[in-house]
Amino acid sequence: GEAIDGNSLLHPRVCNSCMLPSMASPSSSSTVVSHRILFLHSSPLNRRFLFVKPKSPFSRTSSVDLRMRLHSTTTKLSAKELIIPSCESSVDSNSNPLEAGSKKIEKLVATILIFVQVWSPLPLFGLDSAYMSPAEAVLYSPDTKVPRSGELALRRAIPANPNMKTIQASLEDISYLLRIPQRKPYGTMESNVKKALKVAVDEKDSILASIPADLKEKGSQLYASLIDGKGGLEALIKSIKNQDPDKVSIGLASSLDTVAELELLQASGLSFLLPQQYLNYPRLAGRGTVEITIEKGDGSTFSPETGGDQRNSATIQVVIDGYSAPLTAGNFAKLVSSGAYDGAKLNTVNQAVITEDKSGEVESVSVPLEVMPSGQFEPLYRTPLSVQDGELPVLPLSVYGAVAMAHSENSDEYSSPYQFFFYLYDKRNSGLGGLSFDEGHFSVFGYTTAGREILGQIKTGDIIKSAKLVQGQDRLLLPPHNNYNNYNNDSST
Repeated sequence: GEAIDGNSLLHPRVCNSCMLPSMASPSSSSTVVSHRILFLHSSPLNRRFLFVKPKSPFSRTSSVDLRMRLHSTTTKLSAKELIIPSCESSVDSNSNPLEAGSKKIEKLVATILIFVQVWSPLPLFGLDSAYMSPAEAVLYSPDTKVPRSGELALRRAIPANPNMKTIQASLEDISYLLRIPQRKPYGTMESNVKKALKVAVDEKDSILASIPADLKEKGSQLYASLIDGKGGLEALIKSIKNQDPDKVSIGLASSLDTVAELELLQASGLSFLLPQQYLNYPRLAGRGTVEITIEKGDGSTFSPETGGDQRNSATIQVVIDGYSAPLTAGNFAKLVSSGAYDGAKLNTVNQAVITEDKSGEVESVSVPLEVMPSGQFEPLYRTPLSVQDGELPVLPLSVYGAVAMAHSENSDEYSSPYQFFFYLYDKRNSGLGGLSFDEGHFSVFGYTTAGREILGQIKTGDIIKSAKLVQGQDRLLLPPHNNYNNYNNDSST
């Protein structure tokens, strides 16, 4: 039940060296076959999740269903276009025999080079990399470093003390090193932890000074735990010296959790000023946690991944991030607090679970598209990111369980006043770099952190029994009620 908008085609150039030999084999001696991979998807101006209607989960287009097809073009070469020097050309009988032999060798080499250039699927001089577009470099590079989990994305999004970020980066590098299947570089891991420990010890005063006075005691306890606690850095060094990958993984996760807790204490609010025209919007100045209970609409049951009894309902936990998407997270938190999602029906489409449209039944407004680019200090509004130019969001869509707002029915520059969706990321429908082809085009504002196994069991007709803001109510800033129409009118311009 999804529509595909094929108004635009993306034609990335593909390095010849990436082609399969069977794709590059000629069909005849006078035919050259070149291949290009085309991606059929909706135009950035038209792709969107739209309001759900009875017959289709999307009222206009679906940008989730992306298909790849192989396009080959055949070029005929005439005899005049392909000139092959004959290695049997006559040689002046009066010429020097060595010179004559040299000329024959030169002609033979020229002939071989021409044939190799025509038929070989491999580049001769490695020049294909010069023709690789930025889109390929990001979408197809297996080295594209985007967060692979909601927890990692949320941790990186915290605007904390630079010293804590240095500690965090050193520890996160160990996660990549642990993935090496054999001969793990324990020496490098130990160096990383010692570097983090040195920064933590040397910069203790700076780290604790960044914590508000009323949270100093808690911050001091977390700091002590990070240094020499059971799951601290010193214990992590011992696990690495014992070369026990399981204990290293557990200790690393514990240390990173402590780092994130300290960073959250340091980040007491937004690190940037909102644009003047958006000051009357609800906003979340920090983090919030929402618990959503889903009930089966057909009387069937959910199967918990960790065992336990099968039940007609299941609860998932979503952490929403106001540091990177204050307006989007704020509007969502406001709707949750007012009970606007209680009783809402869910629809499942390819790679997404999306709510029905109830925007006409609740007091809501279209929030501008809000995306924080990686490496920047404030979000972009009403402007999608250009992944083709190497831009990546702080909160990527390409994570299973990402939570984002659908697009407004009227404009892709605004999000829906009500509809949100869970993104069921599937690497098989992404580039080799692990990026969704819709990356940077939706306002992602949080991630499912508990109950992810439930998302794949949700079916069309299931119901949100309840949605509650269990943490972050103190971070939710609402405008005076008489200012509501001010930002409501802004969204229509």
